[in-house]
Amino acid sequence: MPIRRKGLAIGALLAAMISAGAPAVPQERAAAAELSVAAKVDRVFERWSRSDTPGCAVGVAVNGQPVLIRAYGMANLEYGLRIRPDTIFESGSVAKQFTAAAIALLVQDGKLSLDDPVRKHIPELPDFGTPILIRHFLNHTSGLRSQWPLLSLAGRPPGLAVHSNDEILELVGRMKELNFKPGDEFLYNNTGYTLLGVVVQRVSGKSLAEFSRERLFTPLGMTRTQWRDDFTKIVPDRATAYRQERDGTFRTYMPFTNVQGNGGLLTTVGDLLIWNGNFDAPRIGGQALVEQLQTRGRLNDGFENEYAQGLVVTSYKGLREVSHGGSTAGYQTFLARFPDERLSIAVLSNVTSSGPARLAHEVADLFLAGKLKEPAKPAPAAVPAEALRKFVGVYREPLTDAAMRAGLDKEGKALLIAGQAVVAVSENTFVSADGGRQAVFEAGSGSVLLRMRESDGRSKPRLWEAMPPFAPKPEELAAFAGTYYSDEIDTTYDLFVEGGALKVRFRPAMRFTLAPIYEDAFEGDENVLRFTRGPSGGVTGFLVYAGRVRHLRFTKR
Repeated sequence: MPIRRKGLAIGALLAAMISAGAPAVPQERAAAAELSVAAKVDRVFERWSRSDTPGCAVGVAVNGQPVLIRAYGMANLEYGLRIRPDTIFESGSVAKQFTAAAIALLVQDGKLSLDDPVRKHIPELPDFGTPILIRHFLNHTSGLRSQWPLLSLAGRPPGLAVHSNDEILELVGRMKELNFKPGDEFLYNNTGYTLLGVVVQRVSGKSLAEFSRERLFTPLGMTRTQWRDDFTKIVPDRATAYRQERDGTFRTYMPFTNVQGNGGLLTTVGDLLIWNGNFDAPRIGGQALVEQLQTRGRLNDGFENEYAQGLVVTSYKGLREVSHGGSTAGYQTFLARFPDERLSIAVLSNVTSSGPARLAHEVADLFLAGKLKEPAKPAPAAVPAEALRKFVGVYREPLTDAAMRAGLDKEGKALLIAGQAVVAVSENTFVSADGGRQAVFEAGSGSVLLRMRESDGRSKPRLWEAMPPFAPKPEELAAFAGTYYSDEIDTTYDLFVEGGALKVRFRPAMRFTLAPIYEDAFEGDENVLRFTRGPSGGVTGFLVYAGRVRHLRFTKR
């Protein structure tokens, strides 16, 4: 059965009902209402309310006061320990707002400016010609390559190697180029927040953990929150994290890294509700901190992103939402605040398949009933299957070399884009089932016969070009074989042909197969390698697209 925090007052829920516009009711009816809401929340988390699965903790606050804190499932499957309302989880990227808050306090102290070039505080960062500013790191517009895909490409992925902030500094010091000019685009970037943690230490003279404890956690009474600065440290009441396998079984999946700033915060749902309360009634940093963290970033062309500073400022069913999600190893989290309704919801889980954002929004649906506006469902257009077939194929994003496939479902009656079914609203326009994403196909020019413009209404549109089939014969693969070296990550790849396929191996004991995707490009290990050629047509190297890393250069030796 779910565990309730002792002392949860009926009066708190009554206050929440009054704030939502519900009429005052006798205490007996308030008690019944409390049980009704709690029972509905229990149904939301029913899948995890078991003794043989990991689970979740959820906290809800109205007007800064907790009205519901519950726990479901197991904190440790080996010892049969249940999750409690005060169980500690790792927060993943929810931690970024605390790093941003530390920066905001240093700005208020007059010790740095958001327009400071980062190299003023971190001279290890190379000079890329255009200065990267502190604010670029805060709203993910720096263009700096992201640390985790780089480390994975170097054979040291998270989960197989222990990393530190010092290693990230060394990694940054070797970078040769940016993904894009600072301020030109938004691209989520963990490296920037790791370096912001270093900035806090160098400017304040205190570690991020110490500074946060003195200026944030202790003053607010967040007694169960701390930065994970030593992954070997014993943390009482911490839930073990798990990965759910395809067959439904679970495997331990704990983070072992000492990198902080981008993540690495240990906390509880109760402490996160206290933190969110500081946005509604600031005790630390004042209204200036609230406004700074909630100010959306702008690109060089004036486009406004939803991402602010450690927070996403968006909307949910017609209501303003300020939130952030997180994931580190098996921990998955989501913290949301609906400022106009004075409602906060925190969900922390210790299993990969939990979907905390979805769970939090299902809880929000209960507490905001009557205030939400369901998005209009797209009106489907009758597009014959024959007309859909012309959109099937591989598409390349010229800006990044990313690849995406469009295909048909099993019945051949619906279009799939990147594996997701979309609804036809006209002969060349398709939207996701919730109407949030749109793809418009248009005629190309020159050698490009078809283009696709993809947008979600929240970020700048992406342009994709249809590519002709690429299926090299086994004997043609030999042209791509050889030894390739990247100075940026100091790593050598050996490419060879085996069993009629092109394969890659590199240290330590890393190996994967490359599959052709478009001309001179292959995909493998969730990345794209596009080969480059010299004037004579011979292969000279390749560029890697790895999501948050673009055009990482390998040269053929």
